[in-house]
Amino acid sequence: MEAVPPRVRAYVACVVLGALTCLLPLPVTRTPWWAVALLAAVYAGCRHLARRNLAGPFYPALLAAAFLLPPAAAALVPLPGVLLARAGQRPEGLRRIWRAAQLALAVWAAARVHGALGGRDAVAASDFPYVLAPAGAAVFAFCLVLTALDGGIHALVERVPVRRAWPGLFTRSLAPIGVHGLAGLMMAVLWRSPYGPVAALLVLLPMCVSWWVYAQYHRERAAHRATIRALVQAVDIKDGYTRGHSERVGQASMMIARELGMDDERVEVLRFAGILHDVGKLGVPTRLLRKDGPLTPEERRVIELHPEYGHEMVRGISFLGEARSAILHHHERLDGSGYPYGLTGSQIPESARVVAVADAFDAMTSTRSYRRARPVGAALEELERCAGAQFDPRMVTALARALDRHGWHPAVTAEDGAPLPPPVPPAADREEARR
Repeated sequence: MEAVPPRVRAYVACVVLGALTCLLPLPVTRTPWWAVALLAAVYAGCRHLARRNLAGPFYPALLAAAFLLPPAAAALVPLPGVLLARAGQRPEGLRRIWRAAQLALAVWAAARVHGALGGRDAVAASDFPYVLAPAGAAVFAFCLVLTALDGGIHALVERVPVRRAWPGLFTRSLAPIGVHGLAGLMMAVLWRSPYGPVAALLVLLPMCVSWWVYAQYHRERAAHRATIRALVQAVDIKDGYTRGHSERVGQASMMIARELGMDDERVEVLRFAGILHDVGKLGVPTRLLRKDGPLTPEERRVIELHPEYGHEMVRGISFLGEARSAILHHHERLDGSGYPYGLTGSQIPESARVVAVADAFDAMTSTRSYRRARPVGAALEELERCAGAQFDPRMVTALARALDRHGWHPAVTAEDGAPLPPPVPPAADREEARR
């Protein structure tokens, strides 16, 4: 995102102007500056700890500000913690400004809704259960603003179609933000009680436990991903002819899965399946993978064992889920002529049918030592020709639609219409055995 498109800069500028507009009433608002400073410091500290422990966003202090302060004052609370922190990705300055403006708008909206429903009076009087209704509406508004703005930036940066940019964002965010809102409400009620702000800050202790649990889960996922990267690098080193192939198959598998309307978690699993589909080549003798001449039937059978080797290697990685069956069956064909088990039609897992199309597509559109890459159009024509016998037509159609919408941007590609050099039969024979 170093070269930020003008449309993204314009979108961020509009959000920043909206946040500045929310702050305009500050000069005429009775603002308890000590409370603003304390809540801002608490949020900045929590944000720093959350980043160090690899935890996610932490909103109780922001929502407590929305329940306690006037809207313009509440919108100030997230600014120091965001603007002074490192964004972690470039361009850092723009990312910090974007996040600060987004949170300021969300907190302002929550405070405005909460105040309009009489929430501050209910908090001051500890009026349960009536205090819950305005707080719930404020949390709803906070979540709605965050997800609406996130969807917009997602659509502009990644060129995701509008109809796919927002679905699921709000529903996935509402539950965790609701928990943070409950903690923020407890902080606000204690803050207004005789026990004061010190008691309110004690509410954060249980949340620290949740941080730690989340951090352990996050570290475990990070360890699995590091393992996957190491396995893929080992395959690329062992079989230099297909270097980068695994990552591109993961990318194509993800495009197909999204086009089929799969949820984000399953899309991620299909991406892992594509990345790891050839990991079983680690169990194949290197001399066979690099052999210059044609393969004997016995050597071909050895290479055809790589899906089973791969399945055994990833069997213990629980979060891969159906990716394991994709690794095992991605060389099956609808007509039953594939391997390792000769499955037909719907007997082949859906994930394997996705990876099979992605694998074949990248094999055709990637340059090898014996031929140049085919143009994308020619590769799609070949997939369509083999649909119904070798490939699932639904997966081929999904890939074609995804490519039409997003294009294909691998590390190595071909120019449409570029002449292809004549293939060298032994190498072509070897490549066909390895795919």
